Amino acid sequence: MAKKAIIAGASGLIGSLLLDIILQRSEYDEVLILVRKELPLQHIKLKQQAVDFDRLTEYSASLTGDVIFSCLGSTQKKTPDLTVYRKIDHDYPLHLAEIALKNKIGQFHLVSSLGANPAASNFYLKMKGETEADIKKIGLHSLHIYQPAFLTGDRKEKRQGEGFLIGLMKIIDPVLIGGLKKYRSIPAKTVAKAMYNESLINQAGIFIHPSDKIKQLA
Repeated sequence: MAKKAIIAGASGLIGSLLLDIILQRSEYDEVLILVRKELPLQHIKLKQQAVDFDRLTEYSASLTGDVIFSCLGSTQKKTPDLTVYRKIDHDYPLHLAEIALKNKIGQFHLVSSLGANPAASNFYLKMKGETEADIKKIGLHSLHIYQPAFLTGDRKEKRQGEGFLIGLMKIIDPVLIGGLKKYRSIPAKTVAKAMYNESLINQAGIFIHPSDKIKQLA
């Protein structure tokens, strides 16, 4: 039976790696990526749909398939307006999850963050926690939430201080043992592999995957 995946955020670090895996492997026959403008990519399995994420519900009729991967996200540097930042990291994934329920899409996979907590004082972690909480309420058949720690990988855009942080984590990672293992940095490709692997197992329920568990799933 033909399987179709939908990716939102396919131009980002995790989303682009996930798209690569899906295109190279045989388990999915089609992948639809939701983009603001089409990417310079071509593949027999790939379809692209340019969308206005502020009006996602207008595209819901064409958003059908077996799984949605939400890899959407921004940074405060790219999106200094916190209202817009919240729309990208909270509202868009929430609207996608609502479409998944309406269209009976069996699985929804969300990239969140380690430390996500709706009660957090930090804006980013609070926003991620609220996104998780709001999507959990929707009642999806299968919801997977991935909570990676500091991500490493080749980003298209360079972030200020990122090189220093990567170097610092190389020193700190080995001493994070036991219950602290989940705080070790994690390659974005590992997250993408875990998401792909879990999507092949159609389990009902809500599954939370902290960073250390993501490494095991990959």
